[in-house]
Amino acid sequence: MIERFSEIIGENELDSIFKIAEKLKGLSILHVNSTPAGGGVAEILSKLVPLMRELGINTDWKIIRGDPEFFKVTKSFHNSLQNGLGELPQGSFEIYRKWQEINGNELDLDYDVVFIHDPQPAGLITFRKKGKWIWRCHIDISNPYQPVWNFLREYIQKYDSVIISSAVFARDDLKNPQFIIPPSIDPLSIKNRDIPEITVKRILYKFDLDPGRPIISQVSRFDRAKDPLGVIRTYKLVKKHADVQLAYVGSPASDDPEGEIVYRETVQAAGDDKDIKLLMLPPNSDLEINAFQRGSTVVMQKSIREGFGLTVSEALWKKKAVIGGNTGGIPLQIIHGVNGYLVNTPEEAAHYALYLIRQKDIREKFGKAGREHVRRNFLITRELRDYLMVATLALGA
Repeated sequence: MIERFSEIIGENELDSIFKIAEKLKGLSILHVNSTPAGGGVAEILSKLVPLMRELGINTDWKIIRGDPEFFKVTKSFHNSLQNGLGELPQGSFEIYRKWQEINGNELDLDYDVVFIHDPQPAGLITFRKKGKWIWRCHIDISNPYQPVWNFLREYIQKYDSVIISSAVFARDDLKNPQFIIPPSIDPLSIKNRDIPEITVKRILYKFDLDPGRPIISQVSRFDRAKDPLGVIRTYKLVKKHADVQLAYVGSPASDDPEGEIVYRETVQAAGDDKDIKLLMLPPNSDLEINAFQRGSTVVMQKSIREGFGLTVSEALWKKKAVIGGNTGGIPLQIIHGVNGYLVNTPEEAAHYALYLIRQKDIREKFGKAGREHVRRNFLITRELRDYLMVATLALGA
């Protein structure tokens, strides 16, 4: 399977991956996170783990378990680390410790290299028996709520190293080595590979969207960090000047108890406008997501906090001009005025969306630049190589 990437990245890049992997053959690697589907982490691991296995590395992926109370706590941690505000359920730290102990006693963690993804399972380091442990943080920790950060830092400092997505997330108060590995997309997946235009139109029609009129879309969870109300506001401003439609496409995730609440808030903000489609699709609706992004005139990711935002690279790969929030990992992907626009407010987003709707030549120019930017920087093969490098360095192989 991995050879199929050679047409996109070239033989030399592929050879470098095989050479690094050779040093890890026969060793075991474990990835641990909190959900098997929904969100970027699960998306990446579903591609990364099979590729590691194909390279001859014994690689497993395990999911921690928890009750709704635990995931309510970890969602509050997630929010407070990204927005710097503290609204924690009572007894949060005790609940967190309890589930680390449950998972630590249930999961086999006896591997040569263990990658722990995000804060939810970070406390498992307490149950290390052997091997090198690496904490992979996918969210923005540059301005955390200090009590939560101080609590988690006691665990994180026990890791051999830390991986972050952007240099701006680096922490001065960690002594561990910190590596920068931006996330990535799989260009050969159902979500990202080329599909016929007739398929795109069929899916748009299925969800009552008119391919003959401009479509603005945002694909992301119903999460306040993704600013769904800001997206609605942007659409309504554009609607005053153009006959546009909006598709906000999300999916539920087992570790996100706020999703349903935010969805209801968004429904209320949308009102009875029949040109707004708020869709809660099942996880792994990859073909539908592909069609929505390809069928859109403008793609948005108007986050106000964002670790990376894989949907930006997904849309850029499909040669779409993207408008993104000027936050977190989005500026790594959107080069303002080259392949899209970075914005801070719904008013800015509406201004650029209307401009792009009216300027087809600019959309096409941005689209070409965006695809090449992703090809060079944000494909799964580059992330695979980076993980192998970090594992090699950790083991001294």
